[in-house]
Amino acid sequence: MAKYHCLSDELQNRITEDRKMHKDNPYAFKDENVVRREQNHDTANIWRPAFVRDAEKIMHCPYYVRYMDKTQVFSLCKNDDVSRRATHVQFVARIARNIGSVLNLNCDLIEAMALGHDIGHTPFGHAGERKLSEILYKEKGIYFNHNIHSARVLSTIFPLNLSLQTLDGIICHNGELECREYRPKPYDDFEVFDDKMRNSYKDSTYIKTLVPSTLEGCVVRVSDIIAYLGKDRQDAKKLGMIKSEKEFEGGVIGSTNAEIINNMIVNIIENSYGKDYLKMDDEFFEAFSLAKKENYEKIYLSDEMEKVYKEQIYPMFDALYDELLKEAKSGREDTIFYKHHLRYIENITAPYRRINNYRDESFEEMVVDFLASMTDDYFVELYEYLFPDSDIKVEYKGYFSK
Repeated sequence: MAKYHCLSDELQNRITEDRKMHKDNPYAFKDENVVRREQNHDTANIWRPAFVRDAEKIMHCPYYVRYMDKTQVFSLCKNDDVSRRATHVQFVARIARNIGSVLNLNCDLIEAMALGHDIGHTPFGHAGERKLSEILYKEKGIYFNHNIHSARVLSTIFPLNLSLQTLDGIICHNGELECREYRPKPYDDFEVFDDKMRNSYKDSTYIKTLVPSTLEGCVVRVSDIIAYLGKDRQDAKKLGMIKSEKEFEGGVIGSTNAEIINNMIVNIIENSYGKDYLKMDDEFFEAFSLAKKENYEKIYLSDEMEKVYKEQIYPMFDALYDELLKEAKSGREDTIFYKHHLRYIENITAPYRRINNYRDESFEEMVVDFLASMTDDYFVELYEYLFPDSDIKVEYKGYFSK
């Protein structure tokens, strides 16, 4: 039987009284403290406050639409009921806003971070991310991480003048590293942010040290994990990879998606209300960590999918990178690289590109940008278009496949 925890009566009464008194949270980030590179642009007003602007800019970024055909966990399957990257970011936003609203935090800032946190993700999920990092390190001696690339998409490829606070939450969201406590480390200078970006490119372990500068960023970070733990189990069950969530130990947080979301939210709120950090009980943290470990063992480390990646997808990445780099260096404006990437970006950003010239980026980085931006289907179709005689043929698991 499913088990759902509730907030203690004492805390519920306290929250109710605080709301009657319209009590503010002194640790919430205030709109008036927003920092942008171009501080005189994107000035907040009543109908478009500071972080509403950020959320809307992200939602209207052309790459936001591409979330809908990017792998969350399961690649090469045609199933309308299996999560894609688009649904994941919405789940993160919903869970984070739920926590943030009870803790009386800045929910507009939370939403902006959540909606943008994976916009730099590659086709084929973390497998694509690993391959692009391998390529970029070989070519330029730097690493590719999707969280860092998300900030690159929203500030270099599309110079949207997002706030420092939103961008910081995006690069610090690390959904692979759970913590018992999440304590923000505030700063308000883009020079610090730029150092974090540079260090992440140069040191493969540096991203593990990134800590959000706001309590809102901490909420998004833990919500990222809460959002995928149970949902990935639901999807694995739909695809026949597991028979039931009962295969997982569960413990105090439960084993189903609904249990995990409710129970983690309740415990975080119970231990964090009125504090300048987030915290969960030791028992919950241990169950939370075990749940992620079990997901890796039973779902993510699939020998079948890893074989497909190594034998088909990775060679396709190599071939596409080499061909697109040739196109980029040729300077021919009629090639796929120029038509579908460089000129496409320039035409969109011309009205508001004031900070940087995208053509100043190296060809190698621009090709990696292009590959990272692709949806799964576009990636496969482009490969078939450029290499029609290739022996590599990707097969999707269709709706009626046995």
